[in-house]
Amino acid sequence: MVAWALVVACVAGWVVVPEAIPAPAAAVVGLVPGSTANAAASRAEGTWEWPLAEHRLTAAYAAPATRYAAGHRGIDLAAVAGSMVGAPAAGVVRFSAVVVDRPVLTLDHGDGVLSSYEPVRSDLPVGAVVARGAVVGTVASGGHCDGSCIHVGVRVNGEYVSPMRFFGRVPPAVLLPLGAG
Repeated sequence: MVAWALVVACVAGWVVVPEAIPAPAAAVVGLVPGSTANAAASRAEGTWEWPLAEHRLTAAYAAPATRYAAGHRGIDLAAVAGSMVGAPAAGVVRFSAVVVDRPVLTLDHGDGVLSSYEPVRSDLPVGAVVARGAVVGTVASGGHCDGSCIHVGVRVNGEYVSPMRFFGRVPPAVLLPLGAG
C-alpha cells in the first residue's frame, strides 16, 4: 500500500516525506541479530499506544552517522503545554528530573527498552510502576520543543532506535511538491 502511494505521489509531482514510513527492523541502529533483548524489543514493535491523545509528527527520527555525531535521536509530536502524557506501554519510572532547561521522564519497559519524553513534567517518583495508558505527566516547556511538542526517544540496550517501530499506527504522511524542502 505504501509503495503504491509513493508511486502515485511521484507521478502527481509530490514526494512522501520518509519520516512517515517506519524503518525495517534490520536497518535500525543498535540491533544485534539473535539477542534476547532484541527479541523482546521485536515482540513490542507496533504495540505501543501514542503518549498523546492527538498525535501529529512534526520531526522525524534521524539516525546519526556515528554514536557521537549530530542527529535527531527520537521523534517530535505536536503538543500543547499542559496536555496529559500517557505511558505507551507498562513500565517503571527510571528517571524524572530537570536536565539543563527541561523536565525529562524516562520509563523502563524491561528487556533493555527505555522510552524518554521531554519536556514532560511528572510527579511520579523513580521506581513507580505505570500501566499502559496511565497518565505519567504533562507537557511542559524547555528544550527544542519548548511547549509546542514533545520529544520521544527510545533506546534498546543503550542504543537509540526509531520510536516509530513501537507505535501501532503511523501518523499520516506529509506530502511536499517535488523540489520543496
